[in-house]
Amino acid sequence: MYDVIIIGAGPAGLTAGIYAARGGLKTAILELAMPGGQAASTENIENYPGFPEGINGYELMNSFHKQALTFGVEFIFEEVHKLDLKDPIKKIHTDSQVLEARAIIVAAGSKPRLLGVPGEDVFKGRGVSYCATCDGAFFRGKKVVVVGGGDAAIEEGVYLTKFAEEVIIVHRRAGFRASQIAMNRAKANPKIRFVLNTRIEEVLGSNNVEGVRIIDVLSGDKSEISADGVFIYVGTDPNTQFINGEIEADTRGYILTNPLLQTNITGVYAAGDIRNTPLRQVATAVGDGALAAVEVEKFLSEKA
Repeated sequence: MYDVIIIGAGPAGLTAGIYAARGGLKTAILELAMPGGQAASTENIENYPGFPEGINGYELMNSFHKQALTFGVEFIFEEVHKLDLKDPIKKIHTDSQVLEARAIIVAAGSKPRLLGVPGEDVFKGRGVSYCATCDGAFFRGKKVVVVGGGDAAIEEGVYLTKFAEEVIIVHRRAGFRASQIAMNRAKANPKIRFVLNTRIEEVLGSNNVEGVRIIDVLSGDKSEISADGVFIYVGTDPNTQFINGEIEADTRGYILTNPLLQTNITGVYAAGDIRNTPLRQVATAVGDGALAAVEVEKFLSEKA
């Protein structure tokens, strides 16, 4: 029996763990992979306060993890399959056990959205990637396509120029959602070129990626771009597959909360990227994690 179980060890979950354990709650964090979430696979985080030169995402998340351990957070590395939330004592079904807690913070984050075109699934791990930091070094001296128009696409495209000979950023519109500083950096990089108003129709190849088939959304003209890799950054989807509809969510699946991060179920809170929030950054996830843990502490003290 735990006071609080936190699902997910990204920046929101780790911060919630630090605050909860420091507040005297018996705390466990459930995580399927390594601590840090998507932030841990970011090569350089430039907008997290306190690091004027930026900081490597893995390094920052490793510090969060160590701090959580220092305050006594227990880490359980198993996949969550089902939640039973109807009783005051909540049950979490994992690979090998059923865990019980008086409160739950869902901080499972989000995952990269698939492009959903032929060839994408076939060539995953053989040229199709969603993580430049993880796979960029495999494309040293090669040509890669980056798909997307937000900060992730532009920043990771710039990162890939450390390895690739050429980076082609394909975006379905002429305008970008990325910040101006990221755009300025990309436009100034001689290794980057842009193909705009264009959509990927298919990832091409035999044993590995050999290119993409594209369509001009204005003219309808189709053509091909030869490339050794395709990096896809077209948004994210929440990791809510274990929730089974018990917790209210928006049409995209992101969990709905009130300003105190409470869900529609008493004793269940949500924090970070899994929540319906206008901004998904490490800084906002940290704020969510702190608030959720403090609210859990208040909730449990009232129940005592």
